[in-house]
Amino acid sequence: VQLQASGGGLVQPGGSLRLSCAASGSIFIINDMGWYRQAPGKQRELVATITSGGGTNYADSVKGRFTISRDNAKNTVYLQMNSLEPEDTAAYYCNAQHLGSTFTLTVYWGQGTQVTVSS
Repeated sequence: VQLQASGGGLVQPGGSLRLSCAASGSIFIINDMGWYRQAPGKQRELVATITSGGGTNYADSVKGRFTISRDNAKNTVYLQMNSLEPEDTAAYYCNAQHLGSTFTLTVYWGQGTQVTVSS
């Protein structure tokens, strides 16, 4: 299973970006999907997660500004980011919990996509 993230870039404070992450390969069942971020010199932190049924969880710092969603038919997770702040600057990583045909649960990560919020 491979995850391909896209949508990062440079945006001014108060602006918006939409990240996408598509899973491909030998997919059996994808359970939870999520977005994490890592700023320079800091640990990777959770941004938001979403279950296969659409249940969501957000970090307090992004509640009300970010929205996570997914298209199960496309095995794709999205992160709509509004009202971006300089503190949101980081490399954003997607992940997916894959349940294989032998019921082995594996977590896959995509490559990071850089989000820079600056005037």
